[in-house]
Amino acid sequence: MNIPSKYIEEAVEQLASLPGVGKKTALRLVLHLLKRDDKEVERFSNAFISMKKQVKTCQSCGNIADNDLCGICLNPIRDRSLICVVEDIRDIMAIEATSSYKGVYHVLGGIISPMEGIGPADLNIQSLVDKALTGEVHEIILALNATMEGDTTNFYLYKKLKNADVVISTLSRGVAVGSELHYADELTLSRSIMNRMPYEGVGG
Repeated sequence: MNIPSKYIEEAVEQLASLPGVGKKTALRLVLHLLKRDDKEVERFSNAFISMKKQVKTCQSCGNIADNDLCGICLNPIRDRSLICVVEDIRDIMAIEATSSYKGVYHVLGGIISPMEGIGPADLNIQSLVDKALTGEVHEIILALNATMEGDTTNFYLYKKLKNADVVISTLSRGVAVGSELHYADELTLSRSIMNRMPYEGVGG
């Protein structure tokens, strides 16, 4: 791709580094931005700079937040005795869109995947165990993807949590095996939460 400006070329390279954005799409977006008003472009770029500098990780659950605690953890009507364990923040967004869950969350920050070099020590697991041992938690829902890695992580969590005085449950298999949670439609995900079942300590 022959780009006659090193500044445009650099902008294209940066946009093309984003997932799912090819060089042609990046060039089209850059040329569009080039035509926009200076203040609009400045506002556009500042939004990303502010996001990077200001967005935090919730100290309680690991969700994204503008402050030390996220809006869910700060909400006084949420049931803190019920914790839904998810892989990442996209799963929180998917579950929240169903309006069927009233507890709080715990973000692992990934799932166990030996192929990718991700082990239990790389995940936010110990703080979940600590919460389970406080005596304030009644139920922990394992809401991980219905994949081999998700089931492996579920089983590991079950072994870590089985001595705590909590009910351990998992989503019903309304979410198709092999699928990722945040791609499930709202109705299916809602039913999977409402019809959750006790986790029996076996993967799959």
